[in-house]
Amino acid sequence: MTLIQDPAAWVALITLVVMEVVLGIDNLIFISILTNKLPPEHREKARKIGIGLALVMRLALLGTIAWIVQLTEPLFEAFGHGFSWKDLILIAGGLFLVWKATKEIHHSVDPEDHGEDFIASSATTGFASAIGQILLLDLVFSVDSIITAVGMTPHLPIMVVAVVVAVTVMLVAATPLANFIERNPTIVMLALAFLLMIGTTLIAEGMGFHVPKGYVYAAMAFSALVEVLNMFARNARKRKRDAAH
Repeated sequence: MTLIQDPAAWVALITLVVMEVVLGIDNLIFISILTNKLPPEHREKARKIGIGLALVMRLALLGTIAWIVQLTEPLFEAFGHGFSWKDLILIAGGLFLVWKATKEIHHSVDPEDHGEDFIASSATTGFASAIGQILLLDLVFSVDSIITAVGMTPHLPIMVVAVVVAVTVMLVAATPLANFIERNPTIVMLALAFLLMIGTTLIAEGMGFHVPKGYVYAAMAFSALVEVLNMFARNARKRKRDAAH
């Protein structure tokens, strides 16, 4: 009740919700791209499981805040930087994202035709693999998200509400975003480029080079705006050709 009546607590909650939603964009883009590679009947289920795991992982980490804070304590020093568990997790997650995005870009540029039999036989393995990869990235983004939350407010209830709201937004936006990406092939390449940039940023953060998140998301927003303008231009040309015929 004290927190409910405190205006500062509401400001902290709104700020933290916005921050958690913004941080969740990276996770959501990865989940959308990965689940779109599954057979249509498995996509919705995989998205719900992936985002559900993100919520469970974040809430579990909130229950171990004392341990989470210790993740920022240096374990060893190299290249003039003290590496903590958080740094190692960010570097591992960044390397995975760079590898995954590079691999998907290569497949998009030089696709391999495996045939329907191969796709049918590997549907189950693909689903399990997708969930495993989503779980791995959920861990990386969850650690980053919770450490950010701990740095913004000392009140656990505010953190829990912010995380639940942010993950709910992710759940609502997951299918529309995935469908939009699937309908617009050029968006896939842009989203993969985003993941490549995010992976590089995570590696830089883990190595001790602070990259302001505002710069990263401003670049993403500008690129997305340019692509939207390109989509409008393509649609206008298409309508013009259809009218001419």
